Amino acid sequence: MQKIRTRYAPSPTGRMHVGNLRTALYAYLITKHEGGDFILRIEDTDQERYVEGAVEIIYRTLEKTGLIHDEGPDKDKGVGPYVQSERQAQGIYLEYAKKLIDKGEAYYCFCDKERLATLTTEVAGKEINVYDKHCLHLSKEEVEANLKAGKPYVIRQNNPTEGTTTFHDDIYGDITVDNAELDDMILIKSDGFPTYNFANVVDDHLMGITHVVRGNEYLSSSPKYNRLYDAFGWEVPKYVHCPLITDEDHHKLSKRCGHSSYEDLIEQGFLSEAVVNFVALLGWSPEGTEEIFTLDQLVEKFDYRHISKSPAVFDYTKLKWMNGEYMKAMDFDKFYEMAEPYLKEAITKDLDLKKIAEMVKTRIEVFPDIKDMVDFFEKLPEYDVEMYTHKKMKTNAETSLEVLTELLPIFEAQEDYSNDALYQTLTDYVAKKECKNGYAMWPVRTAVSGKQMTPAGATEIMEILGKEESLARIRKGIEKLQNA
Repeated sequence: MQKIRTRYAPSPTGRMHVGNLRTALYAYLITKHEGGDFILRIEDTDQERYVEGAVEIIYRTLEKTGLIHDEGPDKDKGVGPYVQSERQAQGIYLEYAKKLIDKGEAYYCFCDKERLATLTTEVAGKEINVYDKHCLHLSKEEVEANLKAGKPYVIRQNNPTEGTTTFHDDIYGDITVDNAELDDMILIKSDGFPTYNFANVVDDHLMGITHVVRGNEYLSSSPKYNRLYDAFGWEVPKYVHCPLITDEDHHKLSKRCGHSSYEDLIEQGFLSEAVVNFVALLGWSPEGTEEIFTLDQLVEKFDYRHISKSPAVFDYTKLKWMNGEYMKAMDFDKFYEMAEPYLKEAITKDLDLKKIAEMVKTRIEVFPDIKDMVDFFEKLPEYDVEMYTHKKMKTNAETSLEVLTELLPIFEAQEDYSNDALYQTLTDYVAKKECKNGYAMWPVRTAVSGKQMTPAGATEIMEILGKEESLARIRKGIEKLQNA
């Protein structure tokens, strides 16, 4: 059985888009599920779009997501170079383009921009620019004279103008296109660089790629790829085209949405493992209802035949939920290491940040949530006395004033401000008062936090604040209620 080999072939144009990450992930999962090889190839033939530092972003993102390549620019296994500009410098693409010329499957084209601009035609009701094969009919002597004179040229694929071409995609099935739509696409540009379409066919064959994973926007180009494989007499790889990723409004996920790249999401406080898990489900559904998977579990379960044809919606709310689940399951020391900068940004006082981290660990979905959840430890916020009213707890401003006034001297006399001791004090008070816990807990928690929602109960908050600050806040609460 042939060993499966997949590749991730990004262009170094900036941050890694979520769609590109999914392509890399699916390519990785397909090959690792069968014990194959995952290859990294840098496609930098479009020099105008090249961004300085983008190659480093690719390496860093693959490393952080765990998508470790078996071969690449840094791991040459004998079929390199793995950077297209380096392959171009070796003359690989020109060599193979000339082989097609010798076979009559490609030809030199010397037409200038002005002539090309006049070549519009209508196909299936659409006006498109289709080359008219003018230079295909140049004699061998004319071609050689133009080359000798240094006349600028491109090399074009010689596609048929009649009939149809059918190719098979493992997700979309057989797709047939009219050959009149194919056009004689350019293989080698006038600057000597190959086009994306030509270079990746040559590279995929020479690198032994068995499965090509890419977005479904390339479906329309696939017949051209197939005709190149056929022209060379090469075996066509399996195609796996992934569905479009849209935002919640069903528009193509773009940079404007603010979370279209891996690094955007990491900066927004998401965990790398959660992002990978979420991206895996953008177009693929496992059997059963389970949605939380480690990368190893994804490798085990992934079957690319279950990839959907329908667009995948990037549900930001679901990603936040999933991230929260990962945070709950995290080792505490690792969580604290990542949460500490956010805690220190919100709290400058000398408080027990580790205990506060324990409070928020199971309550946040992303790290930036920490600030709004814990900022009351730094300073008691302004709040409305209406917060003391809670129908379920059967509390209101009047009962809360009574509770806080009665508890203040008890708390003043108490020396042990540990959570257990404070909780016992409140429990004793409730028992003596013959009321429910919430009747006393709610007013105290409101007074010491000034918040409707807190990451912990009244006595846990008081333990962190300490005696002096807790009493000051309770006195402030009494004052507010008296003046209401």
